[in-house]
Formats: sequence, C-alpha cells, structure tokens
Amino acid sequence: MPKDFSRGRRIADQIQRELSDIIRLEIKDPRVALVTVTDVEVSQDNAHAKVFFTVLGEPAQQEAAERALGHASGFVRSALAKRIKLRTVPQLHFHYDVSIERGMRLSRLIDEAVAEPAGKKRP
Repeated sequence: MPKDFSRGRRIADQIQRELSDIIRLEIKDPRVALVTVTDVEVSQDNAHAKVFFTVLGEPAQQEAAERALGHASGFVRSALAKRIKLRTVPQLHFHYDVSIERGMRLSRLIDEAVAEPAGKKRP
C-alpha cells in the first residue's frame, strides 16, 4: 500500500495543529489573538519550518502580529518540543500568508466582471 503522505508532510501537519493550540492557548500577547496558522513547510532535515499565518485586521495589525510571533518564537518552539517527539524541533520562521487575500480579491474581480452593467441586457 503506497503512502499517501510523506513523513515531512505528516510532521508539518502535526506542527501546524500544535502551533495553532499553542498560539491560541498559551501566548498571552493581544497582538496574536486573531492569528490563524494556515500552513507549515518543514525543510528536509527538519531544522527549519516556515509557518504561514493570517490575521484579521489591517496591515498594521498584520505586521504587529508577525513581530509578536517572531519575538515569541523561542517560547513557541520550546512549547512545541514538549508536545511532539522529534529529534530536532525546527527553528520557526513566521510569514504572513497573502494567498487568502489574493483569492478574495480575485473572486471579487471575477464577480464584478460577470455582473451585468446597469442598463445593458444580454442578447
């Protein structure tokens, strides 16, 4: 039976689940209150992990959340080490995920293009 997921993908999924809980329950910084972890990419040697997140709010709030997560990365990494058993717990690098905003913008543009202009009818 072939494997559906590689080991790296399974580790990334587990890290994503645990990070979501850690950020939601253990970090008391109000700047990360509305953060959602959208994806995690782990390097092949498990030394580094890119953590993609979104946050509700304006660009200033997004930047503040990214700074807060970067500042708390040591704490988050140690909390992650207590929750999962890996030989090497990866260094965490937080990146704002623009894909959701891009998707919403494209969807809005498509809706505007499809909508009929006022006063014009299709033949």
